[in-house]
Amino acid sequence: MAPSPLNIGLIGLGTVGSQVAERMLAWQSQLARRAGVELCLRRVLVRDIAKRRSVEIESDLMTADPDQLLDDPDIHVVVEVAGGDEPMRGYLERAIQAGKHVVTANKVVMAKHGPDLLDLAAQKNVDVYFEAAVGGGIPLISTFRTDLQANRIERLSAVINGTTNYVLGRMAAGGLSLDEAVREAQAAGFAEADPTDDVGGFDATYKLAILGSIAYEIKVRPDDIFREGIEGIEPVDFRYARELGYAIKLIAHTQRHPGRIEARVHPAMVPLDHPLAQVEGANNAVFVEGDLVGQVLLVGQGAGGRPTASAVVGDLIDLARSIRRPSFSFDDRVAVVPMGEVMTRAYYRIRVDDRAGVLAAIGQVYAEEGVSISSFIQKDAWVQERIAELVVTTHPSSEASLQRARARIAKLEPVHAVSSFLRVF
Repeated sequence: MAPSPLNIGLIGLGTVGSQVAERMLAWQSQLARRAGVELCLRRVLVRDIAKRRSVEIESDLMTADPDQLLDDPDIHVVVEVAGGDEPMRGYLERAIQAGKHVVTANKVVMAKHGPDLLDLAAQKNVDVYFEAAVGGGIPLISTFRTDLQANRIERLSAVINGTTNYVLGRMAAGGLSLDEAVREAQAAGFAEADPTDDVGGFDATYKLAILGSIAYEIKVRPDDIFREGIEGIEPVDFRYARELGYAIKLIAHTQRHPGRIEARVHPAMVPLDHPLAQVEGANNAVFVEGDLVGQVLLVGQGAGGRPTASAVVGDLIDLARSIRRPSFSFDDRVAVVPMGEVMTRAYYRIRVDDRAGVLAAIGQVYAEEGVSISSFIQKDAWVQERIAELVVTTHPSSEASLQRARARIAKLEPVHAVSSFLRVF
């Protein structure tokens, strides 16, 4: 006797939702064979039913009323690919309360409210799958749930925003300004009309909150994570970075400390021979270190309709096959390390008057703040005006010391500006 179909309610029919719906409709027999049960698209929630779309959906499946989907007792799984915080968080909570499983690609909801939704799902004995909320087509969550379960995760570093990786790559290769590179990314379809979430590091912060929560089994909220975008980087920084043997990337990094974890998102100088320095274009990569498995690198397309739809439909198949795994639990005793206590190396680019005593004054500031200098290079950038540019890299120091040194140096009389400050990965 064939099992009853698994009825799906789909929220959102945009770039990702259209790909999900198309795959469910066009691949019915293949998906049923892989899932062991028929996946039946029963209802699709959209804002505008009359809008023309790339995929044809029968009109009786479409609705603009969320109650028709969320309150339908015959819908077993709610798939949400619309994005944004509210009302999507509320919709997913309602679905879980009603005993429905959830598959979502919503990084904002999962970053801000994921632990609470997972706790609720455990109470209601349903599952929440969210592979597509972090790495798009890269199998990250499933890797943590299965392949790395026996490991204690020590650290995780990632290039996890394709837009900024593309922008930084064009700035490095083409000498473009940030604005020029962003416009090029928009024209290529890699950046939104408003790129703030990407350029400002918000998107990477949401994703790191999800990954950190799963990797360390604690509740990491976006507000716990130090965030700095790429707005302050200039083309000249790429030239100096390459001279020093580094690439500049927006890095999402977290690692374990006794009783705490550190979590930060910011541009960083990454050694050219490190795998993350070699991630090009709009690709993403996640570098994980476990105590048993050692170092693991996962690379692929982290965004876009097709890769994200791949993760969503994969979650559906996984759910349908009833591969039940233990619910996530979180240890409230572990806290996030304040950014000021984080130990890191740094790069400073400083514009100064080219005269005697300047290096000594700057060196004294570093010494008084307990910051040890690794390299000190002078560039005669503006010879006629007798202005020089200093490029300084440091040994590991606390973020607080590095920032105090940065502020004090900027106030020195012969210093025109600390034009750039980057952490060295």
